[in-house]
Amino acid sequence: MTIDLYSAATPNGYKVSIALEELALPYTLHALHLGKGDQKRPEFLAINPNGRIPAIVDRDNDDFAVFESGAILIYLAEKSGGLMPKEAKARSRVIQWLMFQVGGIGPMQGQANVFNRYFPEKIPSVISRYVNETRRLYEVLDKRLAEHEYLVDDYSIADIANFGWVRTYDWAGVSIDGLDHLTRWLGAIEARPAVARGLLAPPRKGGKTTVDVGQKIITV
Repeated sequence: MTIDLYSAATPNGYKVSIALEELALPYTLHALHLGKGDQKRPEFLAINPNGRIPAIVDRDNDDFAVFESGAILIYLAEKSGGLMPKEAKARSRVIQWLMFQVGGIGPMQGQANVFNRYFPEKIPSVISRYVNETRRLYEVLDKRLAEHEYLVDDYSIADIANFGWVRTYDWAGVSIDGLDHLTRWLGAIEARPAVARGLLAPPRKGGKTTVDVGQKIITV
């Protein structure tokens, strides 16, 4: 199996590289330089018409393209048979917590990032709105993790998706003080070797990287 991953060093990008490493799927990473507009070039828009990363092309499935990070995680889990339970209710719970990130933490923390770090004008009320809402969502995770080692018992794509964003809490200006269960969960995931490998890719500069699962990443 060969997967082409088109990505960049963002929370959504890391979600997919971590999943590929966890699933031990061989892949070639095409690192897009977002500042140069690589994601808007015609050749990439043919893969993802929305012009956003990440996206994959499954070379072993008639060059099938998948975009949107949540959809990619589901596709990879179903294709490989890993990181997703087969029992219907457990599978639904994984998808629910995946959507919690896609529809909640991602948009809210993303706006916290923008207004806290990049927006030319500091608007305290707006920053407070997104930071506080992100913190509230973290508290939901913390409450869940008080009763579960991972979000749905066994480690899954739901954990990977939420981890990809929550690990950057400080960058967004969000505190995790007092969220002991969330802190424990972050540490457990960060300690996984496949997660460490997934966080090495994509690099922060554009280019093409060939990745051998379990081996050192070599930039060419």
